[in-house]
Amino acid sequence: MTDLTDVPALEQALSGLTARISSLRDARAAYPGDPGPTLDAALAELDTARDLLRASIGELGKSRRKPNSKESSANRELKLLRAIYRMMPVPVIILDTSGMVRRVNAEASRLLGSPDGYLTGRAFPLLVDGSRRAAFRSHLTAVLRTGETAAFPTRLAHQGRAHNVRLVLTQLHMPGEPQDMIAAVALPVEVALPESAAGMTAEQAPDQSAVLAAARRRDMLSQLSRLLLDEESLSEPVALIRAGRLFAAHAADWVFADVVRNGAVRRSLVIGPTNQPVGRLVQALERMDPASAPLVAHVLAGQTGVVHEMVEDDSLLGVLPDGAPVLQAMRAGSLLSIPISVGDDAHGVITLVRPRERPPFGLADLAVMEDAGAHIGLALHAQRIFQGRSQAADTLQTGVLPRTLPDVPGFEIAAAYHTGAGPRAIGGEFYDVFRVKDGWGFAVGGVVGQGDDAASVTAMVRGGLRTLSIWDDDPGAVIARLNDALVAQDSGMFVMVAAGFVRTGRRGRVRLVSAGNHPPAVVRPDGGVRYTSGGGMPLGIENSADFPVEEVAVTQGETLVLYSDGLASSRGRSGQAELAYGEGRLTEVLMRCTGQPATGVVKAVEEDHQAFGGGQVLDETTILALRRTR
Repeated sequence: MTDLTDVPALEQALSGLTARISSLRDARAAYPGDPGPTLDAALAELDTARDLLRASIGELGKSRRKPNSKESSANRELKLLRAIYRMMPVPVIILDTSGMVRRVNAEASRLLGSPDGYLTGRAFPLLVDGSRRAAFRSHLTAVLRTGETAAFPTRLAHQGRAHNVRLVLTQLHMPGEPQDMIAAVALPVEVALPESAAGMTAEQAPDQSAVLAAARRRDMLSQLSRLLLDEESLSEPVALIRAGRLFAAHAADWVFADVVRNGAVRRSLVIGPTNQPVGRLVQALERMDPASAPLVAHVLAGQTGVVHEMVEDDSLLGVLPDGAPVLQAMRAGSLLSIPISVGDDAHGVITLVRPRERPPFGLADLAVMEDAGAHIGLALHAQRIFQGRSQAADTLQTGVLPRTLPDVPGFEIAAAYHTGAGPRAIGGEFYDVFRVKDGWGFAVGGVVGQGDDAASVTAMVRGGLRTLSIWDDDPGAVIARLNDALVAQDSGMFVMVAAGFVRTGRRGRVRLVSAGNHPPAVVRPDGGVRYTSGGGMPLGIENSADFPVEEVAVTQGETLVLYSDGLASSRGRSGQAELAYGEGRLTEVLMRCTGQPATGVVKAVEEDHQAFGGGQVLDETTILALRRTR
């Protein structure tokens, strides 16, 4: 037996043990198909290490009872601890009675793939597979109660590796410690590496894995940008589902998206691992209130991301109805959570979770996901603006456009309206055909403005035309009264409109009035095109303004075309020589519409305008055509 008071002899014994364990590792690598003899020998060496450690601890105890020794007890103990603990060629982890890690030797750090000191202060049971934690705690309690050593097989999981080990727990009386400690000695029986590390040499693995991980993160961020810019992702639920699926495929087994709506946080998405039967768990998580999750509340309040490389608190995502912590039910090993925000506005939280068998999230993952959260925040912000504009457009279309065009005796009528896709998409243009005191009226126009205010003014103009025309058959007088009403409203907006009245029995005579609108066009059967006066002062600028009435003859076969400023002033493709669509191009189109019905005229103008804009209508446009049939 080695003299434990002789430090050089002890170092020699430890060196011999180190050499034999190294030989066993080589034998295991050389004969992977026949691990039995190697395993038996390894277990024998583990017993030797345990006996050596136990005897050394006993010698330490004796030294504490010899105050008159030549060398101070403290110095001898320190030397022995340094020799035994630091040089021990097997993984040794010192635990306190609660199972908290107090010290880790170099071999244990190498086995678990963690930096020196990283595990200090963390709960050792978190390293134990969830199915075996109860057994570990039972063994730990037995060792503390009886003082007897316990040896048993178990499974450790950390840094993406799963270790089947023979774990030996021995009670220690540590110098300077008020309470007993536990030495946990682990000898790996089998180590399962993550799939990404398979086939790498020892020299290749660290550098290449880091490079590949960084490349995967960049690729995921690039894919996310493309997904969010896709037209279908303009819907918030679609954007979140697509982003969640991307994260599940590249970064995590579990993905949560919790979104703030009307001041409250709501669960929007839960994605679980596809290779496990977790359907019921997913449904339970979807029904949970994310406001009860401390982690979600913390991220929303702080507007900053959080990463837990090792989950120590299973209640961070709340508790299931049966009382089980969410993270425990998911077998979570690590997680990160990031805000979805734009500036100081919080839109929600995205949380990613990995099980204990996978490599934990790190600071590099957190940095990339914070960028991803900013991308998603900007996308959701843009989507909500788009939704607001879309709702305003729907309100506008419902309030100022007729559902159907009425049958006007002696005329064939067609119309078209496009909201456009540019910044002026909601500008308040309208058209209408309606009853008047002694016949029919029609109008085309637009409010100079955007959004809900434009929609409300447009609706007022349309309703005013219909109402006033019931008592007055003079379009000039109707427009003048409508102008005075707009001035009194002081909305800050003005309206350009062209309106016409046709009396019953006098279909060939159309009385037109213009308030700042482009002049209506008349398409003759011989292919000629003539324009009326048009122009005038827009509505809503000056009280008691005068609006002259022009009487225009429209014979059988001729078509009267009214159009908005959005059509005449619309811009073409970038770099196109012709900047505005204008009356000149409109005239060329109308000249080709001789003999066509009203629908054909409208369609021809629409198609030409589409071609002018390169296939995209950027500006709000309105066209109304009335062809006299008899």
